[in-house]
Amino acid sequence: MTWFVVAIISALLSAFAAITQKKVLFNLGALEFSFLLSIVNLVFSIPFFFFIDYETINTLNLSILFAKSAIGVLAFLCVMISLKNLEISNALPLLALTPGFVAVFAFFILGESLKSIEVIGLVLLIVGTFILESKNIKKFVFPFNIFLKSKYHRFVIFALLLFTASSIMDKLLLIKLNLTPISLTAFQHIYFAILFSIIFLFFRKKEKISSAVLNKDNIGWIALISVLTIGYRYTQIVAVSLASVALVLAIKRTSVFWATVIGGKLFHDKDLLKRSIAAILILAGAILILRE
Repeated sequence: MTWFVVAIISALLSAFAAITQKKVLFNLGALEFSFLLSIVNLVFSIPFFFFIDYETINTLNLSILFAKSAIGVLAFLCVMISLKNLEISNALPLLALTPGFVAVFAFFILGESLKSIEVIGLVLLIVGTFILESKNIKKFVFPFNIFLKSKYHRFVIFALLLFTASSIMDKLLLIKLNLTPISLTAFQHIYFAILFSIIFLFFRKKEKISSAVLNKDNIGWIALISVLTIGYRYTQIVAVSLASVALVLAIKRTSVFWATVIGGKLFHDKDLLKRSIAAILILAGAILILRE
C-alpha cells in the first residue's frame, strides 16, 4: 500500500497549495502568478538534475513530455483563472467530476456499457453538483446550466479534462518509456517555465509586472507554494508509477475536500456546510466510478 500513502501525501500537499494559491491570487493576476511560480519551481527543481539517470533520456520521451507539459500548463492556468474569480469551496469540488465525464463520453461515443456501481457514482456526482451550484434547493435548476452561464466554471471543466489526459501521459512516460519520476519532474519544470514565459510575454498587459509582485510577503508565499507544488507533483508521479492512474486519481481527489473545508473556512466562503456536503458526494461518486 505504499502507493496509497504517497497518494495521500500528494492530496494533502495539493490541498494546501490550492489554499495558498487562493491567498496570493487576491493580489496577483492568474497569468502573472503562474509565470512567477513556474520560474521559482524551476529554481527549486535544480537539485533534481543531479539525480537524473540521463541514459533514460531520449528525443522521444522528451517530446512526449513537452506535449504533456503543454497540456499541464493550459490546465493549471485554467484552474488559476477560476480560483481567482470563484470562491475556493465553489471551484475546487468541480475538479472531482473528471470520472463522470469520462464515463459518460465512453457510453455515448464508444458505446461502453455502464455498470450499476458506475450509475450510482454518476447519480452522486449529479446530486453533489446540484447541491454545490443551486442557490435555492427548493427551486430546481439543472446544475450543469452553470457551465453555460459562467466562463470560470467552464475553465474548471476544461482543466479537469486536461488533467485527466496529463495523468494518462504520466503513466505512458513512466511505464512504457522508462522515464524516472525525478527526470519527469525536473524536465517538466523546464518546459513549464519556458511555456509560461512565452505565454506571459505574448498575453500580459503592456504594463510592467506590478509592484505587488516584489512584495516580500508575496515572494515568500510563492516560494511556499512552489515547495508544495513540486511536492504534490512529484508524489503523484511516484504514486502513478506504483499503481493505476485511476486509483491514484481517486485518492488524489480527496485534496478537493480538504481544500474546500479548510480554505472555505479561512476565506469565509458562504454556504460552506452545503458545499462541504456537496464535495463529499462528488468525491464519493468519483471514487465509485474509478474503482471499476
